Amino acid sequence: MEESIVYGCIKDAVHFNDDELRRSTNRDAMLSLPKADEWPYLCQEMFAIPRIESGGEHYQTEVMHFGASYKAVEYEWSQWMEKFEALLNRMYWVSAVVHLETELTGTHTFTWESLSSGHSPGAGIKQVNCEWTQEKAFL
Repeated sequence: MEESIVYGCIKDAVHFNDDELRRSTNRDAMLSLPKADEWPYLCQEMFAIPRIESGGEHYQTEVMHFGASYKAVEYEWSQWMEKFEALLNRMYWVSAVVHLETELTGTHTFTWESLSSGHSPGAGIKQVNCEWTQEKAFL
């Protein structure tokens, strides 16, 4: 079946002063994703979308996590990454990580780190690092 699992998180950029604007912008970016999308899917349902209000139960950093199961998404991975980076470019964040687990090629980890104290919407995506690990032996 060639199942692929994609999961990870985006860490909020707390260095920007307006807490409500930052949270609202990030929430709106995730809510702007389609409920159903053209392949490869990047949609609202894969995200745990946080509330705008911050309460005493949270530290300052909002961690926005996501995950989905796909049928062999690695064959269209560059398209998925383009959509994910377009989402990141509409958000405030300091780092993001995506794990791609595949049956055929093992596990891949992609990380984005802000080059300054945090990424603001529209600033562009400058750098991505990929770490590849093989967890299964070839038969």
